[in-house]
Amino acid sequence: MTFTSAALLSSSGLLLGILLVYEFGWRLGGSLKTDGATSGLLDGAIYALLGLLIAFTFSGAASRFDHRRELVIEEANTIGTTYLRLDLLPTDAQPALRTLFRQYLDARLDIYQKLPDWDASQIALRRSKSLQNQIWPMTVKACHDSGSVPTTTLLLTTLNEMFDIATLRNTVALEMHPPIVIFIMLFSLALISAGLAGFYDASEERRNWVHVVAFAVITAGTVYVILDVEYPRMGLIQVDSVDRVLIELRNSME
Repeated sequence: MTFTSAALLSSSGLLLGILLVYEFGWRLGGSLKTDGATSGLLDGAIYALLGLLIAFTFSGAASRFDHRRELVIEEANTIGTTYLRLDLLPTDAQPALRTLFRQYLDARLDIYQKLPDWDASQIALRRSKSLQNQIWPMTVKACHDSGSVPTTTLLLTTLNEMFDIATLRNTVALEMHPPIVIFIMLFSLALISAGLAGFYDASEERRNWVHVVAFAVITAGTVYVILDVEYPRMGLIQVDSVDRVLIELRNSME
């Protein structure tokens, strides 16, 4: 099952669950003959808490989404700068390093473009780490052979930054997500809100379907967007457009 299918299934399940729980609350309220006197107070508190949790998860997802795009541009700039500084090395050491740099950038692109194929992405990730282990000692040796302190300082500093940003991107993009309990709380609170709304609406002669269906659709749709933004490259929302800076950099290396 793809991530998009799983996210749509989860959101659809939440929508259906809200409608069912509302109906259950309405029937329960009818059997207990509630008068709905506390409806405004309780509904206000519950819906406020639900709104706060939605705002919290959406804000966090959007913030991480923007940060991921910034890291792509930052990595492209760092790789490009380091690649240009290879000109400072002895001429005979440059071709092999330039070839490794091109292979490294190809691997970095594959890590994210292979998603949602997790296995293929991990293969590319391991290849990029292997290339790092080749690039570093070769660059250190070339800097040593050059005998130039400024060359060593300039090149190794940006090379270290290049590897650090790669690690940061791997962590932010692939591992940094909110705990699953946050999503469990979000789903649970939405269902509880629907149940209480149905319970206190039981004092009315007819169900307020327009109200509850609108609430169900909006809540389920918002949850889907949160999931999609939280896991870009996996669903409909993508950050692939930002990869063009890396692709353009790769083309310039030819």
